[in-house]
Amino acid sequence: MVSQKVTVKNPTGLHLRPAGVLCKKAIEYDSLITFKFKNNIANAKSVLSVLGACVKSGDEIEISCDGIDEEKALADIVKIIEDGLGE
Repeated sequence: MVSQKVTVKNPTGLHLRPAGVLCKKAIEYDSLITFKFKNNIANAKSVLSVLGACVKSGDEIEISCDGIDEEKALADIVKIIEDGLGE
């Protein structure tokens, strides 16, 4: 299992469109991909779970990946978050 903290930079946080972008990318991997925010753990492959975390711009989340492609999954998920999730 690998993990890394990242700050959500897009101005609207993880609302529906960026949550969809995150989930679409996470689904590409076989690994379990979750993130921790304020003592809650969200499944990055579930739009409802991501939206339920209520992550705002400037919040720091910790991405965790566990599985056969965990290193690649973590690198790619962190990159799309740092790039603003399409916004």
